Amino acid sequence: MKKGGVILYPTDTVWGIGCDATNEAAVAKIYQIKKREETKAMICLVDSDNRLARYVKDVPEVAWDVMNLATRPTTVILDGADGLAKNLVAEDGSIAMRITQEVFSKELCYRMQKPIVSTSANISGEPAAQNYRDISEEILSAVDYVCTSRRNEHQPHQPSSIIRLRKNGEVTIIR
Repeated sequence: MKKGGVILYPTDTVWGIGCDATNEAAVAKIYQIKKREETKAMICLVDSDNRLARYVKDVPEVAWDVMNLATRPTTVILDGADGLAKNLVAEDGSIAMRITQEVFSKELCYRMQKPIVSTSANISGEPAAQNYRDISEEILSAVDYVCTSRRNEHQPHQPSSIIRLRKNGEVTIIR
């Protein structure tokens, strides 16, 4: 990933396609793999509060409360993305971020020392890959590396909750 590669990896939700969230070419490759329009947002994973705060200007206090009180993985969409690939940031300057608690993805984020893109391992419009066995051959052959962690797992997984938090205090539950 440090050289612009794209990986498949297990996350705290479904299997994901990931790359360095600061690398515009790598982000573009994920859009191509997923056959997804670049206007559709993707989520970034980070390993800590501090890392999230480095890539979002002025995180509202309510965001910390939402993430700390959540009972399942929760992605927050925040204004003021900073230092991320331009093609990853929404037109309004917002970015979707989640602090992962899952062991493998947390360690991966820590070792990268940057946010990692985390978009479901599927062609856009198809069902998300809950487990490794659900990933299509088309996706498997398009990435640069497939992580070995949790490949034998066969459990139901679901995407994260998504909550939009505006600086003006407006809260919108997306999913």
